Amino acid sequence: MSQSKSAKPKQEQGFLTKAYLFGYNASQVVGWSYILYQLANYYFIAGPEFRASITLWDYTKLAVIVFQNAAAVEIVNASLGLVKSNPVITTFQVLSRMMVVIGVVMATPTGKVSPGLPIALLAWAVTEIIRYGYYALNIVKLVPHIVVWLRYTTFIALYPIGVTGELLCFWWAQSYARTNKVWSTEMPNSLNATFSYFYLLWIVMLLYIPLFPQMYLHMFAQRKKILGGGSAASSSKDKSKKTH
Repeated sequence: MSQSKSAKPKQEQGFLTKAYLFGYNASQVVGWSYILYQLANYYFIAGPEFRASITLWDYTKLAVIVFQNAAAVEIVNASLGLVKSNPVITTFQVLSRMMVVIGVVMATPTGKVSPGLPIALLAWAVTEIIRYGYYALNIVKLVPHIVVWLRYTTFIALYPIGVTGELLCFWWAQSYARTNKVWSTEMPNSLNATFSYFYLLWIVMLLYIPLFPQMYLHMFAQRKKILGGGSAASSSKDKSKKTH
């Protein structure tokens, strides 16, 4: 029985599935490239008069809302088995960023002006351009080694930078929530329930402590699997044997 199962060929993805995945990933590359351009334009190309007339969030919010929230599609893709991503890890990655965009930046005036916003957007944009580009090229079996290397190397710096930006956004938002009790419900009320947005923000921030190391170490494991094994290791062993 085990031999028959192992001998069974893997089912290839259909053309429509491949076309859908390629289109989704390619559109995300375009979207995040535009966001990266907006960041560069806001800080380095446009003059100080432009920055004085509009905030970074007002300038980038439409693209960020559309393309960051479109990442929710990844949860569906992973859950349906259309991609090999871990559904649990994918869900946390997507929802944590959606929480930053919807539950922090869009929900509070302080989140919109947090110094963490440009940091997070920069890390997200570079990460997503590489990641979605890797996925799109992988579908058509045309992935240059440099793209593979970037996919499994740049996270070493970009993940901590992105998390720092996200936590700074949370910190700026919680200060506002503490003094204004925004999005909170206190008793007595018709629902006979209480909810504190301020405590929710702190709960999410504290969840980064156990969850971020797991995600970070998972990426290192993937890096070792993709870049650190196989032919590279065997070739180095062969070279060492020849020298002895």
